[in-house]
Amino acid sequence: MRMGRVSRRAFAVAALSAFTMMPQASAATGRRGGAPDSEMRGVWIASVANRDWPSKSGLSAAQQRAELLTHLDTAADNRLNTVFLQVRPTADAMWPSPYEPWSQYLTGTQGKDPGWDPLGTALEEAHARGLQLHAWFNPYRVAVHADPSRLAASHPARENPHWVVTYGGKLFYNPGLPEVRAFVEDAMLDAVAKYPVDGVHFDDYFYPYPVAGQTFDDAAAYDEHGGGFPDRAAWRRDNIDRLVRETADRVKEVRPGACFGISPFGVWRNAGTDPLGSDTTAGVETYDDLHADTRKWVREGWIDYIVPQLYWNIGFAAADYAKLLPWWAEAARDSSTQLYVGEALYKAGDPAQPAAWQETGELSRHLTLAAEYPQVRGHVYFAAKDVAADRIGAMARVVADHYGQPAPPPR
Repeated sequence: MRMGRVSRRAFAVAALSAFTMMPQASAATGRRGGAPDSEMRGVWIASVANRDWPSKSGLSAAQQRAELLTHLDTAADNRLNTVFLQVRPTADAMWPSPYEPWSQYLTGTQGKDPGWDPLGTALEEAHARGLQLHAWFNPYRVAVHADPSRLAASHPARENPHWVVTYGGKLFYNPGLPEVRAFVEDAMLDAVAKYPVDGVHFDDYFYPYPVAGQTFDDAAAYDEHGGGFPDRAAWRRDNIDRLVRETADRVKEVRPGACFGISPFGVWRNAGTDPLGSDTTAGVETYDDLHADTRKWVREGWIDYIVPQLYWNIGFAAADYAKLLPWWAEAARDSSTQLYVGEALYKAGDPAQPAAWQETGELSRHLTLAAEYPQVRGHVYFAAKDVAADRIGAMARVVADHYGQPAPPPR
């Protein structure tokens, strides 16, 4: 059963008033006296392949803007407090960038000016609704196809073809080239410098997910830059470590008030691979397959927050939510990195998913379980169109059970 929603205007006014009047959080506890505790209540708005927004390419500027505002309204109606807007889905831009072309997902033509400023508008309108906005970037994905000639003529990948690796039917920038790392950092930080974003966000794509029978061809880069490493895997992990550390430092320099966080695949390593790993048998391990040492980033405090994608139900054999949650809580214990949990709202009511995802209360049970771990400071839902559709009322159940009052996000 769907619960009644508060009006958007009433929510925004109440939320802004409540946030303004709250005393500052204690550095030790993050608690706010007399008011709801701060917690992350976030939603991803994915633009790649027109997943969430815009719903299709080629809409008018007015239609694009209206759809975006509807997503923000829906977030506010569900008492969420943060949106993660994908503004660089495929080495392109949702703002006027001097580094990369306008995104094709706006107009249907990469490089074509959409006639408005999506990121600037999103920030203004999110803040008007009491929502924070994190700019979500994908560092290395160039295209979800393998044909460079389909890119805009001025695209940096066409001007620098040696930067690009074709793999799995897609195009990627090579993380092993220092000039690539410098360029993608410059391209992303352009938005951070120009806009008062509340956060900078990476998703789970570093080195690409493995494709059976194919090799990511970075042999030349390894020969040139891999000296001093015991093997190519260690060199690759160092490349991603450098991206993370350098981005964190640059964000703090360019916009000190913004936080920097990452949402990785939910399994660092299986215990069968590493005794420090989780009690899982996942087919992908970020440390080995994506060359992303996510646990290290947390333990070293390189990032402000982490949002592991725990996209499995409680009791799922290969990767049980109830086993991964305490593993991540332990990884974050006594670190300076805040832990939020990525939730698979998109699976709720999908007939292709296991029986647990046909139950309205599965996600609510996730939040009930997470409340037992003080390291968990909130949740982020994938993704916006699923919050809007809420096929079996799973999001409404979460709101009814857990989001009775507005709450500010952690800082």
